[in-house]
Amino acid sequence: MSTSVTPPFRSAIPLDQIRYNEQGLVPAIVQDYLDGAVLMMAWMNQESLQKTLETGETWFWSRSRSELWHKGETSGHLQYIKSMRYDCDSDALLITVEQIGDVACHTGERSCFHQVEGSVKAPPADTLSQVFEVICDRRDHPSPDSYTCKLLAGGDNKILKKIGEESAEVVMAFKDDEKEAIAGEVADLLYHTLVALAHHKVDIREVYRKLQERRR
Repeated sequence: MSTSVTPPFRSAIPLDQIRYNEQGLVPAIVQDYLDGAVLMMAWMNQESLQKTLETGETWFWSRSRSELWHKGETSGHLQYIKSMRYDCDSDALLITVEQIGDVACHTGERSCFHQVEGSVKAPPADTLSQVFEVICDRRDHPSPDSYTCKLLAGGDNKILKKIGEESAEVVMAFKDDEKEAIAGEVADLLYHTLVALAHHKVDIREVYRKLQERRR
């Protein structure tokens, strides 16, 4: 897992245009920059927003303690800013971060939004991450009727053969320029690739990190 320090974040957010509530606060939604999972919601005032922009790390305002707090200062679970946006009314912030330690919640969970009908569950993220989570669950809790489990049981020989077959079908779909077929064949290729990742215990977020590095 990457723990490299991100350089100070530069933002063009106009501080004088942010609309604070009667208490001088604005809600800030924090998302993971890799898969879009919502990690937490907290409040910012003008001072904490200014410190966030200056340091490139999240600072918030504690309503219960009436003081600034630096996310991760005691736990080490810092948040390095990747992007910041404000909504159409300028009264809410959306922040994407690199979450150090992959823990944002004080309970030790990845996200503060982990409770579902009394149980604990990972927060929803992008579609590929959700499918990958299901595949990993099949790997860890096999079911004889599951196609995914049968692939995993076959190991590399079966999984990689399917990736080869699906790759050829993707090529043919593109050559035929059939948009619906292209979407379906690419979906099949992505699925079988995710099975291979799960089989080798490579987290999809590591793939996302590589893509983000290349994006830069």
